[in-house]
Amino acid sequence: MRVISTKDPSFEQAFRTIQGRGKVFDPELWQRVAVIVEDVAQRGDEALFHYTAKFDNHVIDEKTVEISSSELEEAASKVTEEDRAVLELSAERIRKFHEKQVMEGWMLMEEEGIELENRLLPLERVAVYAPGGLNPYPSTVFMAVIPARIAGVEEVILVSPTKGKGVHPLIAAAAKISGADRVFGIGGAQAVAALAYGTKSVPRVDKIVGPGNAYVTAAKKMVYGQCAIDMIAGPSEVLIVADGTGNPAHAAADLLSQAEHDDMASAVLVTPVEEFGRRVAVEVERQLNALSRKEVAGRSLASFGAVLVTADMDEAVAIANRFAPEHLELMVADPREVLRKIRHAGAVFLGHCTPETLGDYLAGTNHVLPTGGTARFASPLGVYDFVKRMSVLSFTEDALKRYGRQAARFAAMEGLDAHEKAVTIRLK
Repeated sequence: MRVISTKDPSFEQAFRTIQGRGKVFDPELWQRVAVIVEDVAQRGDEALFHYTAKFDNHVIDEKTVEISSSELEEAASKVTEEDRAVLELSAERIRKFHEKQVMEGWMLMEEEGIELENRLLPLERVAVYAPGGLNPYPSTVFMAVIPARIAGVEEVILVSPTKGKGVHPLIAAAAKISGADRVFGIGGAQAVAALAYGTKSVPRVDKIVGPGNAYVTAAKKMVYGQCAIDMIAGPSEVLIVADGTGNPAHAAADLLSQAEHDDMASAVLVTPVEEFGRRVAVEVERQLNALSRKEVAGRSLASFGAVLVTADMDEAVAIANRFAPEHLELMVADPREVLRKIRHAGAVFLGHCTPETLGDYLAGTNHVLPTGGTARFASPLGVYDFVKRMSVLSFTEDALKRYGRQAARFAAMEGLDAHEKAVTIRLK
């Protein structure tokens, strides 16, 4: 890993390269995705089946696009008792945390004759996208389906590409444990388009959530407006703020846990203790050679990994806030004190015994997090992402008389005569 001081002239360029990765879509990719999305919007199932065969080497039709309950049951039964126990423990902890996020509507009745209400309503139908690349991600199923169920969503649809190999046992088990209503063996931009516009076989949804590759991410951005989406998810990232009190081997392991995701993942250590930073860099190289995905992790670290040496802890915190990482680890002696200064992060992991892996699987918090600096304004996925608000107003005749003329005057100020008359005609 590169070790760069904030005093180094090359620091700013290196920082911007890491921070800006994955933010700009490849124009050629964008164009290819646009063709797919538009084709599915126009031709429905025919286009969906065509692209699934082309990209996933999986021939499907109206009868096989959806995973049957018997197939789901059979696949889930292949999960060992030990693995099922871990899945159920994870689901239980995720459910317990997210139940605390349930919100209630309220009514304001402070003035006689006026009722103002804020209603909260669950979405009717949502889709959860679970990636189906080299490895299955049952954790993603839990992180999206469970909050949706708690929110009261009427129908939760899970999509995950099977690529002709059948639904993965872990995905099937996660779907059953979390309470997904229907499961479709489709993926990619074509699946996103089918969910957004609806086809004969795939119902149109109100919202699509869950991470995916660049094609899925681009498609989600394109269909926003036809339906809602959770966020524009970029490559995964971790930033560790360390004061030198921790174990370099632990910090290195945490950096590698993100670097192994893909070539675009980012792993950064920020510390005012240069000696500690260099020891971590050496430890990263040592541990890297033992990883099964060392080529992927190596490319990630070479492009978007670094040890940043700061003048002091205040500068380290300032860099963390500027980066606004998806995962922020505070490997410091007093993490709560440092936390007070943190403004921007998707999830914060406190102390030396809270590796990011816990947040991915078993802590209970959500691992669908804002990336690419969007933690400046975005939040983790949660129950609140599966409800919408509705305003309700009620004025009696006396209440209208109290405020009608001012409302009419406001309409006149904006030059909207019909708005004004809608009030004055009642006052007469």
